[in-house]
Amino acid sequence: MEEAGRERDRAVPAEDLGVATKDTAVVNTKPAKRYPLALWIAILGLIMLVGVYIFSLSLKQNGMLFGLMQTNLIEKEREKPCHDPSIPDTEIPYLHYPMPNTYDRKECACTGVRFFAILSMQRSGSGWVETLLNSHPNISSNGEIFSVKERRSNITAITKTLDKLYNLDWYSSAAKNECTAAVGLKWMLNQGLMKHHQEIVEYFNRRGVSAIFLLRRNLLRRYVSILANAHDSAMKQLNGTHKAHVHSKHEAEILAQYKPIIDKKTLITELKRSDKLASSALVNFKNTRHVVLYYEDVVSNRTMLMDVLDFLRVPKRKLSSRHVKIHTKRLCDHIDNWADVNNFLKGTRFESFLNGSRR
Repeated sequence: MEEAGRERDRAVPAEDLGVATKDTAVVNTKPAKRYPLALWIAILGLIMLVGVYIFSLSLKQNGMLFGLMQTNLIEKEREKPCHDPSIPDTEIPYLHYPMPNTYDRKECACTGVRFFAILSMQRSGSGWVETLLNSHPNISSNGEIFSVKERRSNITAITKTLDKLYNLDWYSSAAKNECTAAVGLKWMLNQGLMKHHQEIVEYFNRRGVSAIFLLRRNLLRRYVSILANAHDSAMKQLNGTHKAHVHSKHEAEILAQYKPIIDKKTLITELKRSDKLASSALVNFKNTRHVVLYYEDVVSNRTMLMDVLDFLRVPKRKLSSRHVKIHTKRLCDHIDNWADVNNFLKGTRFESFLNGSRR
């Protein structure tokens, strides 16, 4: 009897265990709890908000860091022996006191120097404007330094060249005496400038370089000048020599006799390319200290150059140049197939060029 009771006692846990196992199986086979889609979207939105907040804090810190760097720069400049206390803080980053390796500035060591670059496109009047600026005794613009490919082969070569120029160690026919107050160069947009625009903008802002944009409104006139210059480069019409710029009316008349035949198939593409290049340059360099000039405006109003002198903070005075304009007549007198070009551009966004102006 006792043995039978023990068996019954053992049987109860066995049954309970069986029930427990069954219940456990039921619990384990329940589907996992799924969160509604709206909840996931809310969580994702919260994560994005946190990310934006952290990013904004980072931007704020970077802005504060840049401001601190500018403040430190101003303080360091004020500690230099050449510093003029009358110079406002906003001008200090753009005023420099170079120490050339090739000569001693002597009594001009404390003459502040402004750095600049004329940013332009071929056949846009940059040569003429540069000679005008170089007629000023305190300005040295050293031509198309980056026409030499090795100097623009990479950003390291570019900055090395610029450093030499702005340290007043670059020798050219435009070099002035030790008291140069503004030094720069003429730089075409297709000479590495746009390819490395981010690094160059950073360099301009770090070194305090001011940009002078010189562009053309009428891109059709510019295109005629490009074709005529290419023709003379091949034919060498002036006593067997090629001249991109002339200094006499007689030479200008000889070169102006050539009237190119413009290929209509490529004309629109060329005008669009030039327009886009100029527009992109203005956008890419908008955060630099700069001024924008148009060739046509300077031709009709020479006093605009006084604004450039003011921009460079040099004394205003009359400027002169020996350059003589080549294409002075109406466009119809400079294009051989004018009727075709005229009909082709009518109704396009370049139609205004036919009248000799962009607008």
